[in-house]
Amino acid sequence: METYILARALHVLGVVFWIGGVAMVTTVLLPATRRIKTPEQQVQFFEQVEQRFAWQARVTTLITGLSGFYMLYLLDAWSRYTTPAYWWVHAMTVVWAIFTLVLFVLEPLFLHRLFLRKARENPEATFRIIQIMHWLLLTISLITVFGAVVGSHGWSFD
Repeated sequence: METYILARALHVLGVVFWIGGVAMVTTVLLPATRRIKTPEQQVQFFEQVEQRFAWQARVTTLITGLSGFYMLYLLDAWSRYTTPAYWWVHAMTVVWAIFTLVLFVLEPLFLHRLFLRKARENPEATFRIIQIMHWLLLTISLITVFGAVVGSHGWSFD
């Protein structure tokens, strides 16, 4: 039982840092970036801050995923994936998979270069698209966190 408690604590800390960071980027960093006067300065500022956060996001996403799957293993709770009442387990997995795919595969392979190219061509439109995508991911993440908290405490939409 102590192992489960430790895994759950690491899971919650990972989510706090990860999704809290996404909230900070979405609600503070991106609006502040768009207020900087020149497009070159916007891109430079955003790149400096986002690159530092990317490492935090990668580490916390990894911790969150490992601890989450470990808890499913400890509880032998894989059957929750077959039960609609545990929609929040599905949602956690999907959100984790999206962020993992973006942070570990898409961003290093091509998204970073695509952002730089598009930001040079049309910074206003590029930052608007990034803002929309961050709001979408943040909204899905917060719905998932809400569902996971109430669901893990026994509340169900059945």
